[in-house]
Amino acid sequence: MPDPSTQGLPQGGSQPGGDRLPLPATAAMNDAQRQAAQALIDGPRKGVYGPFLPLLRSPVLLDRVAKVGEYLRFDSVLDVRIRELATCAAARHVSNQFEWTMHAPLAVKAGVSAAAVEALRAGARPRDLAADEETALDFTRELLQSHGVCDATYARALQQFGEPGVVELASLLGYFVMVSWVMNVARTPALASAAGPGIDPFPQ
Repeated sequence: MPDPSTQGLPQGGSQPGGDRLPLPATAAMNDAQRQAAQALIDGPRKGVYGPFLPLLRSPVLLDRVAKVGEYLRFDSVLDVRIRELATCAAARHVSNQFEWTMHAPLAVKAGVSAAAVEALRAGARPRDLAADEETALDFTRELLQSHGVCDATYARALQQFGEPGVVELASLLGYFVMVSWVMNVARTPALASAAGPGIDPFPQ
């Protein structure tokens, strides 16, 4: 079970430092850890990387978190373009290098404009978004910054995505903030294969 190589981009605005919770040696894993790792390898992610490196310390939690993320990433009622845009906004909000460098190219591939992704990376408001992207980003930024959404924002999201979509968008944001926090604490770096630039921490 190879340990993925990394770039060492600092997580969460922290100073550069070593990965606190890297992939354990296979011989050091217990049966539950090996089973959790194998389930990731056999699933759509095809490997053990990112938040699942630190989460291996709690294999039951890893398994349950992975199932939630698998649904939200691959099977959500939301269009993949909306999922990736919201994921990028969440990664930018919590300054997580791994999720940013993984999902920024996926957002562009899904149809989000490269200019919009670059604006998010710079901490700016993207321009010329499609109507559903505008609604999703307004919902996302308001929820991340205010920990709730006003009636007007909720009504727009409800009209655009329906009740299932609103619930899944909020859940998607919660999921990516959660795993980003785990990686920020663990200083889990971005993959060496990640394309494009990382993100700079917001000014303190």
